[in-house]
Amino acid sequence: MEIADLITPDSIFAKLPATSKKQALQELAKHASEESGLSERIIFDALIERERLGTTGVGNGIAIPHGKLPGLDRLHGFFARLERPIEFESIDEQPVDLIFLLLAPECAGADHLKALARVSRLLRDRRTCEKLRGSENPDSLYALLIETTAEAAA
Repeated sequence: MEIADLITPDSIFAKLPATSKKQALQELAKHASEESGLSERIIFDALIERERLGTTGVGNGIAIPHGKLPGLDRLHGFFARLERPIEFESIDEQPVDLIFLLLAPECAGADHLKALARVSRLLRDRRTCEKLRGSENPDSLYALLIETTAEAAA
């Protein structure tokens, strides 16, 4: 499972405007709806339900919200660099400015877990996150995400 299998240039948001966790998830659900064809409300509700189980704010300014949804035919990824860091109830209590949203088909099983692990490994690299935080161009962000994945595989 590679990042290139999850994201497209259209699923990258360089300056997502959000002032709260709820607003960030709503914005991402709206964009995910356009890409996946699913209802924005269904996506948002699944993300909120997942957050009720425990925060997806994994620390170091990073959140990886995710959910399984009926009606999806494949895994979908969305990356957002927020305009300003927001409170996300992260495990380290630090604000979040990088979000990777992952949506999986209801029956994804191991593929969903593999994708989550791949995204987590990518965003655990401090140098990668510094580069992502330093770019405000969606194409550059996409290239960084794909390039980093390709380098790790080599």
